[in-house]
Amino acid sequence: MEHRKRFRQLPLLLPDGRELFLEGPVPSERLKQMSMHDDLDAFRRPKDQHEALIEIAELEEGRIIIARENSLIVGYVTFHYPDELERWSEGGMEDLIELGAIEVAGSYRSFGLGKRMIQLAFEDGQLENAIVYTTEYYWHWDLEGTKLSVWDYRKMMEHLMKSVGMVWFATDDPEICSHPANCLMVRIGKEVPLQSVEQFDRVRFRQRFMY
Repeated sequence: MEHRKRFRQLPLLLPDGRELFLEGPVPSERLKQMSMHDDLDAFRRPKDQHEALIEIAELEEGRIIIARENSLIVGYVTFHYPDELERWSEGGMEDLIELGAIEVAGSYRSFGLGKRMIQLAFEDGQLENAIVYTTEYYWHWDLEGTKLSVWDYRKMMEHLMKSVGMVWFATDDPEICSHPANCLMVRIGKEVPLQSVEQFDRVRFRQRFMY
């Protein structure tokens, strides 16, 4: 599979006059010259998350989209192959890519950065030859910081993913089925062959009667 990485950079002027840049896929060398906002700690400490972004950017399939103010990363989105310990890797699919993490620093969350970063990742047909999926688990959501209920947060995440054509898909994955707010959202690119779609169906459902 061809991993298309076409770097784009878009300026964004905030209401208070500050300028951000949305850009990506960002190469690891460029990420090394930047630092992480202290609030980007949803998954691990900012320094450790920075190192993780660099490692993902070095992967052939990996892509990092960021929002930055000068050299300070204030938001990011990651794309990579499924972790080998997860069921989504069982099909050995070269064209199945996980939208792994989205995080925006608290003081920058009212500017639509998450949606803008995701949309940038799909521009120019970069992912039309891939099935892109994301697994949404309520225990990863910042319910306390946003003051949203589980269901309002779920609606927000669905709206975010639908902005790039991702839709809800059924699955019998135990973690997703463990809570009704959890969900699997998927976008099948226009160039994805039927064989890959059928293989993904087999990964989504281990029990045939669930089709």
